[in-house]
Amino acid sequence: QVQLVESGGGLVQAGGSLRLSCAASRSIYDINAMGWYRQAPGKQRELVAAITSGGSTNYADSVKGRFTISRDTAKNTVYLQMNSLKPEDTAVYYCKATSWGMDYWGKGTLVTVSS
Repeated sequence: QVQLVESGGGLVQAGGSLRLSCAASRSIYDINAMGWYRQAPGKQRELVAAITSGGSTNYADSVKGRFTISRDTAKNTVYLQMNSLKPEDTAVYYCKATSWGMDYWGKGTLVTVSS
C-alpha cells in the first residue's frame, strides 16, 4: 500500500509555470508506474503524464512539449513541471501510483490558470 500527497498547485497567469510534487509514503523504486491525471469541472479525469519504474514516459498530446514528468527515488517523489500554462490547463491534478495491480490515488491539488 502507498499513500500519496500532492502539492504545488495554485493560481498562475497564462504563460507561467508551476511544479507539482507527489510525495509517496514509501519507496517508489518498485512501483510499476506513477502518473499525473487531471479533472476539470464537468469533464472526465484524464491522463496528463506517466512514468514507469524503468523511466519511460508518456504524455497527453495537449501537454507535449510543455509538461515534464520526473521522479526522485531518493525522495520518493514524482514531479510534474508545467510550463507555458494555458487557461485550459485549469483542473484538479491527481497523482496515481500503480503497484502489483493496485491503483492508489492522492487527493489532488488545484491548478488555476488565469487568462
